Amino acid sequence: QEQLVESGGGLVQTGGSLRLSCAASGRTFSSYNMGWFRQAPGKERDFVAAIIWSGDSTSYADSVKGRFTISRDNAKKMVYLQMNSLKPEDTSVYFCARLKGYGSRLQYEYHYRGQGTQVTVSS
Repeated sequence: QEQLVESGGGLVQTGGSLRLSCAASGRTFSSYNMGWFRQAPGKERDFVAAIIWSGDSTSYADSVKGRFTISRDNAKKMVYLQMNSLKPEDTSVYFCARLKGYGSRLQYEYHYRGQGTQVTVSS
């Protein structure tokens, strides 16, 4: 079973930054489209960002565009989410996932996901 393990979450003040990391175990990771989602207690899961298998194209939710950056290192089997100018409404559990597609509605669905890491932004 392939696994995804997130790290890098924590408590930060409004306006601060965090960098989330996602370590993958899949043998063919370099062929996977990857993404980040977030879900707060009692709320729906939200798409945050996606990156195509090659890293050449990215996609973001409007709420994070210009503040968050997704990237990947296929040699290390890692996906990252750099989060800047954090706001209290960014508080959530963030998890990475292997996407079912990219550039279509399939990028909002995933094959499997990690357990997530908590991000808390204080006001």
